[in-house]
Amino acid sequence: MSVAISSSPDRGVKHRDNVPEVGLARPDDDEVHGGSRSVVDRALAILGTFQGGRARQALSDISRHSGLPLATCYRITQRLVEWGALERDAENRYRVGLRLWEVASLAPRAVGLQRLARPHLQDLYETTGYASHLAVREGTELVSIERFQSPRRMVKRPIAGNRYPLHATAIGQVLLAHAPEDVQEHVLNSDLPKFTSNTYTDRSTLERVLTDIRRCGYAVSDRQVDTVHIGVAAPIRDAAGEVIAAVSLALTEKDVDEKNMVHLVRLTSVMISRTLANAGYVGTSD
Repeated sequence: MSVAISSSPDRGVKHRDNVPEVGLARPDDDEVHGGSRSVVDRALAILGTFQGGRARQALSDISRHSGLPLATCYRITQRLVEWGALERDAENRYRVGLRLWEVASLAPRAVGLQRLARPHLQDLYETTGYASHLAVREGTELVSIERFQSPRRMVKRPIAGNRYPLHATAIGQVLLAHAPEDVQEHVLNSDLPKFTSNTYTDRSTLERVLTDIRRCGYAVSDRQVDTVHIGVAAPIRDAAGEVIAAVSLALTEKDVDEKNMVHLVRLTSVMISRTLANAGYVGTSD
């Protein structure tokens, strides 16, 4: 995604985040000190700070998370606000702007899949009363695309738009099981973070689990991310028969009816796959 950043100079401006008066046309601190990051790189770094649940940030937060000087952040965020990629509220905090959402809505991989899968995902949630989740793989991580949940059964994660490791959740394990061999090798050879005592962290165990997922057509993750939730997930295939996404339910130990839940999740994955096939939807490789 390209971001248009004007190069026309503005007058110096005082900002409430204790930013000194700066002329927007002045060379950036990185440039003065011989830095190699381009204006586009810095703008993307700023936009990237709004991931990970940071939906609303002060300028000082953006500076800290992007690793950019405060004055540099100020100049670039003002351009991003002018373009509509960011919005600033009355408390001088920034959030993703409507225009950026409009551009993102043109991305067929996430939005097209979300639009086609959403009715089935909602039906799964309404049938079971449990949180349903749709995700895709991006490199060695999963990206959450859509989620339905009851306000009475709140699940803190996943958050739509956020990224998570593949090895610990049922939906991640499904995506990893059907990932290219080089992706699997990269994950299997990595230092896998341990979230609970149940998390798979050794290669041999995870390899065996991935083989079972490909054989059975579903995954069950028993309290591997927290000590409460059990995940059930199944793969979603596009019109070409390739696994491009996965769907899951988040249950608790006292609620779990594994046999029935597995059946419903697999049925939902089949229905979504059939919808994608009828629409001629073919995913793109990452």
